[in-house]
Amino acid sequence: MPRPGRNFEKSKDFKGSMVKLFKSLKSWHVVIIIAISLAMISAIMSLIAPNKLSDLTNYVSSGLKPNVDKLKEVSQKVYGNTMQNYYSIYLPSVTPHTDGNVTYMEMPDGLNGNEVDIISLSEDTLDSIVTEVELDGVIITKEDQIKFLEIMSSMKDVSVNEDMLAKLDELPSSIYDLVKPVMDMDSIKKLSLFLAILYVVSALLGYIQQLIMANVTNNYAKGLRSSITKKISTLPLKYFDQHETGDVLSRVTNDVDSMAMNLNQSLASLVTSVTLFVGSIIMMFVTNPIMAITGIVASIIGFGFMFIILGKSQKYFIQRQNQLGDLNGYIEEMYSGHTVIRSYNAVNVTNDEFDKLNNQLFDSSRKSQFLSGIMQPMMGFVGNLGYVAVCVVGALLVLNNKIDFGVIVAFMIYVRMFTNPLSQIAQSMTSMQSTAAAAERVFDFMDEDEMSDQKEIREHLDKSKVKGNIEFKNVKFGYDMGKLIIKDFSAKAKSGQKIAIVGPTGAGKTTMVNLLMKFYEINDGDIFIDGVSTRNLTRENIHDLFCMVLQDTWLFDGTIRDNIKFNNLDVTDEQIWKACHTVGIDHFIRTLPGGLDANVSDNDTISQGQKQLITIARGMIEDAPFLILDEATSNVDTRTEELVQKAMDKLTEGRTSFIIAHRLSTIKNADLILVMKDGNIVEQGNHDDLMKQNGFYANLYNSQFEKAS
Repeated sequence: MPRPGRNFEKSKDFKGSMVKLFKSLKSWHVVIIIAISLAMISAIMSLIAPNKLSDLTNYVSSGLKPNVDKLKEVSQKVYGNTMQNYYSIYLPSVTPHTDGNVTYMEMPDGLNGNEVDIISLSEDTLDSIVTEVELDGVIITKEDQIKFLEIMSSMKDVSVNEDMLAKLDELPSSIYDLVKPVMDMDSIKKLSLFLAILYVVSALLGYIQQLIMANVTNNYAKGLRSSITKKISTLPLKYFDQHETGDVLSRVTNDVDSMAMNLNQSLASLVTSVTLFVGSIIMMFVTNPIMAITGIVASIIGFGFMFIILGKSQKYFIQRQNQLGDLNGYIEEMYSGHTVIRSYNAVNVTNDEFDKLNNQLFDSSRKSQFLSGIMQPMMGFVGNLGYVAVCVVGALLVLNNKIDFGVIVAFMIYVRMFTNPLSQIAQSMTSMQSTAAAAERVFDFMDEDEMSDQKEIREHLDKSKVKGNIEFKNVKFGYDMGKLIIKDFSAKAKSGQKIAIVGPTGAGKTTMVNLLMKFYEINDGDIFIDGVSTRNLTRENIHDLFCMVLQDTWLFDGTIRDNIKFNNLDVTDEQIWKACHTVGIDHFIRTLPGGLDANVSDNDTISQGQKQLITIARGMIEDAPFLILDEATSNVDTRTEELVQKAMDKLTEGRTSFIIAHRLSTIKNADLILVMKDGNIVEQGNHDDLMKQNGFYANLYNSQFEKAS
């Protein structure tokens, strides 16, 4: 059956995990605040830029059209002066009066000044009433005025820009110079320089902020990994017995990297996005409330469609994760049990089950990826909808002289600043959830109970002076406080003796070794080494007194020399070759390219027996007064076992040895055999004595040679 899938982890206590995380960043608080402040300043600068860009656009657009006010002033000057002359010559009874540059005529009853069509007057009349005028230091001649009056008479409204632009090039040069389009280059240069500085400083602050956060998060991750490594060395063996190796490794690698990466990418991004989102709304309403409402409503409509799709797609993402977990679990099981599957002719059945799970994953992946794929186009649609709405409403407002064209330009940028941060905020919050989940796992690991404190321990045994006597006195122990495994264990091992510990699985053989090595603290009783209680010795001191060769072999990445020396830097090649010759592995090593310098690892294609022989050679190099062999010969063939047995006899000379073995033939020559059952010693003696008793040991020994009925 496939294993159950696993969803993306979410923090059980998001707030609590984040509080712990930021407390652990205490030494970096000032630097983080600086980085966040830089991110906010950079975002604020980005919010200021659109309004300045609007002003720049207005300056440029105003420099592309004639000076309407000056054109009106010229028209009033020329027309007013001409009318004044006309009435003073031909209608002297009409009294003119001047208000600024505009001349008004007080007409007699029944006579309207507008009825006089100057252009239709004869040339002589025009010549007599049109005189030179001066405006802003420019002399406008009679000819230029007459031509100007002809052009203006064809225009219905002096304020119509299209007519002005069409007639602009026809104006006399003296008048054209007064009304021609002129760009305010000083203002344009100042604004352009200001915007350039604004954008450069904003980008520079963003770069500095990213640099600071990258430095903070990587240094934090480095320190956290160091703390975890130190924590591992202080955790009791009980923790590793109860937790999978992969889970511990995941906390040290994946979770720490996830915390660092998400903090680097999400924290400042979240602050920047929130600043841009809130700031863009404020700036839009400050600039123009009507267009602000237009842009926000259009964006909300687009986001409404997007959230509907997201709601539909969520279930497919959940299905995909569950089914991916099912498929991965099934593949792992089938790969691990490949030999069994072939042996039982179950290939077709397993393939059918795989196809079923694969098709389910295909269906949910296709749907989830399709819906996920349209998120980006939907974001584009939201942005474009906002642009269109702003442009349409802005154009209407420009036509009604409510806003300038530059406001539209500013709002197109503000709409983008309003829509983009929403997706970034959502993404940042998701990343922060992942950060909280990873932090929770890491901090749970860091909060695990450590081994008892050894600060008060002062006694020390020098391994060069240790005699080799060990006594177990009324030892009681249980992995759970309410359930004892070792109930009342007492035994003595004299210096140089070979002590074999035998018994059925679960009898407590390996547990006794773990207690002797102080991997676990005993519940009651005591263990003495040369009369000194292990309670009064540090773990490091005890470990220095023992050499262990375990059933599970382990080779580290490196050369064979490094694997055999392992933490004994003063060992010579001669000593290594001697140990290898003793266990019978020297010939194999010589056949490898490089000999002792050949690179190997635990995953190399070296047989299990060869790995065991290398670890036994590693044990022989360790010059310790006590030796522990935990099923050390279980993975070698019979001939090699005989060679190793002889090597063990040499290795155990002058050392107190504890040998755990299921193959009782390997411990026949032991000085003392402790027979364990249900956590107690039920028999003890040498092989011959125990066989004569014809008890539990004799039954265990004889069962090896019984044939199946």
